[in-house]
Amino acid sequence: MRRLSSLKQRLLLLSITTVVAVWTAAAVFTYFDAREEFDEILDAHLAQSAALLVTQASHELEEVETEHVPLLHKYSRRVAFQIWEQGRVLRLHSANAPRQPLANREQGFSDSIIDGQRWRVFSTWDDSGRNLIHVAERAEARDDLAQDIAGNLLKPLWFSLPLLTLLLWLAVARGLRPLVRLTADVAQREPDNLAPLDAGSAPSEALPLIGRLNELFVRIDASLQKERRFTADAAHELRTPVAAIKAQAQVARAAVSEDERSHALDSVILGCDRAAHLIDQLLTLARIDSLSAETSAPCHLEAIAAEAIASIAPTALGQDVRLELTAVDQAVVRGNPVLLQILIRNLIDNAVRHTRPGTTVRIDIAHEPGKTLLSVSDNGPGIPAAELDRVAERFYRPAGTSGSGSGLGLSIVKRIAEIHAASLQLAPNMKGSGLNVVVAFQP
Repeated sequence: MRRLSSLKQRLLLLSITTVVAVWTAAAVFTYFDAREEFDEILDAHLAQSAALLVTQASHELEEVETEHVPLLHKYSRRVAFQIWEQGRVLRLHSANAPRQPLANREQGFSDSIIDGQRWRVFSTWDDSGRNLIHVAERAEARDDLAQDIAGNLLKPLWFSLPLLTLLLWLAVARGLRPLVRLTADVAQREPDNLAPLDAGSAPSEALPLIGRLNELFVRIDASLQKERRFTADAAHELRTPVAAIKAQAQVARAAVSEDERSHALDSVILGCDRAAHLIDQLLTLARIDSLSAETSAPCHLEAIAAEAIASIAPTALGQDVRLELTAVDQAVVRGNPVLLQILIRNLIDNAVRHTRPGTTVRIDIAHEPGKTLLSVSDNGPGIPAAELDRVAERFYRPAGTSGSGSGLGLSIVKRIAEIHAASLQLAPNMKGSGLNVVVAFQP
């Protein structure tokens, strides 16, 4: 909720800042534009006042000695004029005009500083050419008027800004209300509630986020279901070898003869081996179950198969099973070499466990148009056609299976094949009894 409030604050701050910036820029532009127009109007006023004095000066100053005109209005102090005969003798001036000439030039506009005060002056001669007329306005008066204009321009901003802030806050709060509801919905959910979020009232900007969250919920739910099944199956499968080990240990403790005790202890060791194999398979499956397509590298299937055969050869030799590898040149696929070795080792181990003594387990690597095939075939009892689709399920073992497998070997193979975007096919061995497992890798 604090994040959402922060979002409100940011939106409000950005909105107010933008409005103030635009309003201030408009006010500054308007001020300078109005100041320019205002100066032109005042200059025109000075010129017009000078024109009136020109009209009167020619015939009214003949009998006037040096004198000044009284001030009749409070703003009269801002405007002054002088009439100089021949430009040298001051004949008439306003009460607020200085005794010295207001300007040095004799025609047009000019700016002067007299006794520390700035004046804007318009100068001209009368029609007779005898009298020089100066009409001036104090620059301070112009600045005061300009400041009044600026104040009037900015007054609406000072008064309307608080109201605008309130309206923007209400608008932002209303606009973010769907996000508030979405946040409340997520916050009130139970940890096991992975139902999709309702996107009906959400704004379009939030739809991608809701979509990604719903996809995440689906993946989490699938992962939890998988973990629950895995835990339940693992607990069930581990119970059997542990119970068998316990039973054989009790037999060994109660045995009265050395032969009976030795046989029971051998059974305990065999049960431990089976449990260790099951645990190893479970750990392998748990490790690869969470993997996805990783950064792949070129892998030579023949070399990987040779390493897998070398690791299983002692077990095969102990069961009187031969391992035979046939591979074409340049059998290269892209993938993870460690996972591919686990795949091949599980296929070979599964075949060795279920084939008959004195037979051969064949590993063939071949090319077909658009794919590379890895096949492992044995001469065991095979799998009924009705169960071929289920045999790769976890902990599934066909009825009548005599091997000591855990039911996870083909599940591991299937998962690794999925990681490498390869297909897994199981079929009866065409060269006799047994099973043929084919993994087809795409280029």
